[in-house]
Amino acid sequence: MATINAIVGVGSGLSASLARLLAKEGFKIALAARQVDKLDGLSTEIGAISFQADASNPDDVNRLFSKVEQQLGTPTVVIYNPSWRIRGALIDLDPAEVAKTIKITAYGGFLVAQAAAKLQLKAGGGAIFFTGASASVKGYSLSAPFAMGKFALRGLAQSIARELAPQNIHVAHFVIDGAIRSATRIKPDDKPDSFLDPDAIAQTYLNILRQPRNAWTWEVELRPWVEPF
Repeated sequence: MATINAIVGVGSGLSASLARLLAKEGFKIALAARQVDKLDGLSTEIGAISFQADASNPDDVNRLFSKVEQQLGTPTVVIYNPSWRIRGALIDLDPAEVAKTIKITAYGGFLVAQAAAKLQLKAGGGAIFFTGASASVKGYSLSAPFAMGKFALRGLAQSIARELAPQNIHVAHFVIDGAIRSATRIKPDDKPDSFLDPDAIAQTYLNILRQPRNAWTWEVELRPWVEPF
């Protein structure tokens, strides 16, 4: 099976770290985002192919996987990273924004998993990974829409992990329980290692990908030492 990795919902943080690491490991990389121009620098850096796609749009997702298959082959590893967040008191939330949050965070995960599984089943196997959050397992105050979306994504991952594992497709969900370090989020001097390193998270994805089939995990939690369980 060809080593092809499709990352849906690519930004400058975790997705970029995943793309760089997997490219270094010899994977062909397909990157997808709603705003494809933001992928130009990363695509050039690692020799990836970029695709424009709205993960919450069925036609976009089907077109994306058709193009990836035509240009690179069957995507053997697919990582779903998009999410949308709206905060506020329950009585003040805009229903349209709540629907958008659920559509991008969870419904898009379903669309991508479905499209990926159709190709991977024909190829004899593969992997589908989902990026979760603290909100996947804890509903925080003033953050109901995000919790709804992430809870749903986790449920999707758990269900299809049981369905697809016997068919040689490894489904895994990653609970990122904490803030991820970035150029605008610098660790405080009095709390070293208090932010998650995106490169370290990416390494964990690779480790899970390399698990033998007789010891697959469907979920892993990652958190810095400052986060309570």
